[in-house]
Amino acid sequence: MPSIRAHLIQRIMKDFRDAAHPQVSLEERRRQFDEVALRGIRLPPGVTVRKVTAGGVPAEWIEPFETDPGRYILYLHGGGYTLGSLDTHRGLVARIALAAHARLLQVDYRLAPEHPFPAALEDALAAYRWLLGQGIAPGQLAVGGDSAGGGLALATLLRLRDAGDPLPAAIFLLSPWTDLTFSGPSTRSREERDPVLSLASGWNVREYAGAQPLDNPLISPVFADLHGLPHMLIQVGTEEILYDDSTRLAENARKAGIDATIEIWEGMWHVFQAAAPYLHEAQKAIDAIGIYIRNHVEMK
Repeated sequence: MPSIRAHLIQRIMKDFRDAAHPQVSLEERRRQFDEVALRGIRLPPGVTVRKVTAGGVPAEWIEPFETDPGRYILYLHGGGYTLGSLDTHRGLVARIALAAHARLLQVDYRLAPEHPFPAALEDALAAYRWLLGQGIAPGQLAVGGDSAGGGLALATLLRLRDAGDPLPAAIFLLSPWTDLTFSGPSTRSREERDPVLSLASGWNVREYAGAQPLDNPLISPVFADLHGLPHMLIQVGTEEILYDDSTRLAENARKAGIDATIEIWEGMWHVFQAAAPYLHEAQKAIDAIGIYIRNHVEMK
């Protein structure tokens, strides 16, 4: 990796870590998070962006110039349930849409602490059901998310399953945050290695969970009964404190009879895929997501 590119990536990661620090106001954290993402993770060429309201929830379609007819993605952004927006993740999700040759709906779900659990989950459910109401068959759809958005994607499928709704063809998760109790050993054993997150980044667990227990399976899906969920792809880096959130999830999914694949990326950090403009491994991981979606999601 050229030194100038390595320096740029390290600067972006440091800025993200600083933006998530609890010692500044929530307003300032959100401003910094948005600023870092917009500066470092730009929209690639080859897509259009179209605002829409999905079941009453603000959202936007990311539409590559070239798509496979009838293939769709519902995406839930990360940000610890308190940060992030359509703006912060547009560059990342556009690259996923391009790799998958699919139209992607990104959802601007409500954030805590203004809107604690289950507001984000209700918005994700509304957007999913809206897609089906547009005539999109479940088999044409993948659901994905990164970090907190990965945990939210899992919770969404659990609620859909329990309500008897048809499930999507596949789910893909980038460094999913699945354990808000931080019980995984990696939260401590990897803290000195993680360039993005620290235990201090978990200031927001009560902001999101409110009075609910942190091991509620819809808040921490690593504790959920996962039976009946569709194909699952998980990507995680070796250098992140949430490493065990992914490995335990994959193990639990397989025990529940789910066809689950986990890709462990050596030397990579939390949601490293966002560095695709600068990092070969990040684009390679996104390309793998695209292949996975094309292999598991039907075309009309």
